Amino acid sequence: MDLFEYMSSQTKEKEAPLAGRMRPRTLDEVVGQQHIIGKDKLLYRAIKADKLGSVIFYGPPGTGKTTLAKVIANTTSARFAQINATTAGKKDMEAVVNEAKQQYGMYQKKTILFVDEIHRFNKAQQDYLLPFVEDGTVTLIGATTENPYFEVNGALLSRSHIFELKILETEDIRSLLVTAISDVERGMGSYHAKITDEALDFLADMAQGDARTALNALELGVLTTSPEEDGTIVISLEVAEECIQRRAMKYDKDGDNHYDTISAFIKSMRGSDADAALYYLAKMLTAGESVTFISRRIMICACEDVGMADPNAIQVAVACAQAVERIGMPEAQIILAEAVNYVATAPKSNASYLAIGKAMETVQKQRVKSVPNHLKDSHYKGAAKLGHGEGYAYAHDYPDHYVKQQYLPDELIGTVFYEPTELGYEKQVRQYMDKIRRE
Repeated sequence: MDLFEYMSSQTKEKEAPLAGRMRPRTLDEVVGQQHIIGKDKLLYRAIKADKLGSVIFYGPPGTGKTTLAKVIANTTSARFAQINATTAGKKDMEAVVNEAKQQYGMYQKKTILFVDEIHRFNKAQQDYLLPFVEDGTVTLIGATTENPYFEVNGALLSRSHIFELKILETEDIRSLLVTAISDVERGMGSYHAKITDEALDFLADMAQGDARTALNALELGVLTTSPEEDGTIVISLEVAEECIQRRAMKYDKDGDNHYDTISAFIKSMRGSDADAALYYLAKMLTAGESVTFISRRIMICACEDVGMADPNAIQVAVACAQAVERIGMPEAQIILAEAVNYVATAPKSNASYLAIGKAMETVQKQRVKSVPNHLKDSHYKGAAKLGHGEGYAYAHDYPDHYVKQQYLPDELIGTVFYEPTELGYEKQVRQYMDKIRRE
């Protein structure tokens, strides 16, 4: 590095965003994630001993994936290389691998390769890295916001330890903000700024565990707030509210938050908690989730979890699905809310769901000879001559429109698939079925 490159790097570091400047340099400076970097944990011991194998850091933005990679870079004796999967191509990877081979061949110096956003690599790019990870040419550190079990090749996963990073606790964020506003060397200390407890609590809570969001808001507040007469910059609650006007939404329509939120939504309706179901509905709508997708889940829940306890639930759900497609947002949120409330507060029965499951299993596992002869169609050519339909009793010719006769195949006589509950309308169904079964 020549003098001009050195001066450029120093200037760039000083002018970097607060979140970048405050990035921890050692393990002891890292806040949170004690479940993986506590002093008795594998990752902590491996980093301290400089014996780290290939790892993949997985978690939401702002939780410290890149931070941990930088800490490793500062502590390891190995050569550290970094590429970003959103911009790197095969030539970039070839250059890193060739340099790693030279370093090891000439100096027996190992190379740690940090791949940020590794889920952005396609299968071919991931396959290219595999043999070099396997033979130890490079030790891989991957960082991803996506579930690696979905996005990273199984072969790479099997050669890596996977560490899941959690969103930071509110107290962790609060601690970071206090340090950042007072740190003269890397933080905002030279601005003589201070923050009220209300503003501190607000920013820490609004960040929803994302340290970068909180630090960006703090920096914006300090840089845009006029000093008091004594030269002090005060970050009040009003200033904080202007700097972070809404919660950072933790929701990726293709990732874990998508599946976790829709799972919580369905389980809340199933559990008859309309308030919780409405909260998750609002979260999905705020994140831009498809109203068609949401209405499909409501229809499924109406059949699977409400079922015959209230047969009107599916009618409401279907009407909702048709209405939201015709009307669209924002009015569609009212229609969805009504359907959610109906399904959540309806009596529940999964008897139909269990019944079809049992019937499907029986069909797949048990060999049945044929349909009973009296139930066969007698209208197609030659069927009557074969005796098909002979002996069939037409139910409407009998009192109460019911006549006892065999409907199941011979091998399944006496099998019960549908067992109605005693909830809602299904209680009447159960009483009727108990009556005819006794007969």
